[in-house]
Amino acid sequence: MEIKPIDQRFSIAGQLNEADLEAIASQGFRLVINFRPDGEGGDMQPTSAALAARAQPLGLAYAYIPVAPNQVQPAHIAQIRTLLAQHPGPILGFCRTGNRASNVYQQAVQSDA
Repeated sequence: MEIKPIDQRFSIAGQLNEADLEAIASQGFRLVINFRPDGEGGDMQPTSAALAARAQPLGLAYAYIPVAPNQVQPAHIAQIRTLLAQHPGPILGFCRTGNRASNVYQQAVQSDA
C-alpha cells in the first residue's frame, strides 16, 4: 500500500484491503473514503461493507462514495464536502489507483475557494 499526500489533510491510495486498515489507523488517519464502486475490480476487491466492518473496531470513520471512472457528479462533490466539514482529518481516500480519490477531493476544495 502506497499512500500519497495531497495536502496536510488529505492523502490518497490505491485499492485497500481489510488488512491495510490497521496500518492506516496506526498512522493516525481518522477517516477512510472509498471511491471505488463495489464489484468494479472483480475477484480481488473487498466490498465496501467488509471494509466498513473492519474500520469500525479500529476507530476509523468510513465513508463510501462510489464514483465510476471519469464520471464525477455534483452529488459526489457535495458528499465529500459534507465529510470534509465533519472530519478535520487526516483523511485517506482510495480507489483503484488513487486518481479518482484525488480528482473528487480537488474538485471539492476548488469549489470551496
